[in-house]
Amino acid sequence: MPIMTNTWLRDQYTGPGGGLYTGPGGGMYTGPGGGAYTGPGGGMYTGPGGGMYNGPCATPYRSNIPPWTVLVNHLRTIGLTDLADLIQQHLQ
Repeated sequence: MPIMTNTWLRDQYTGPGGGLYTGPGGGMYTGPGGGAYTGPGGGMYTGPGGGMYNGPCATPYRSNIPPWTVLVNHLRTIGLTDLADLIQQHLQ
């Protein structure tokens, strides 16, 4: 059962489908369509339709994540330093 709280990080579940799951369907999945995917349509993609895109878009990306600095610090805390470094790179 996922741990639910009234503050971020709401979905701390590391199993299938969880916010911290690194497999298909998880919030930290780095494959196609995943929240941490850097390719087209992914949460870390900087092109149109991606989560890190900063240009105009007819269907903007919507997310329920904390401020980037908070996310980066949390990723480092739980040992996902590669993802933290990737995000940090795009913030500079």
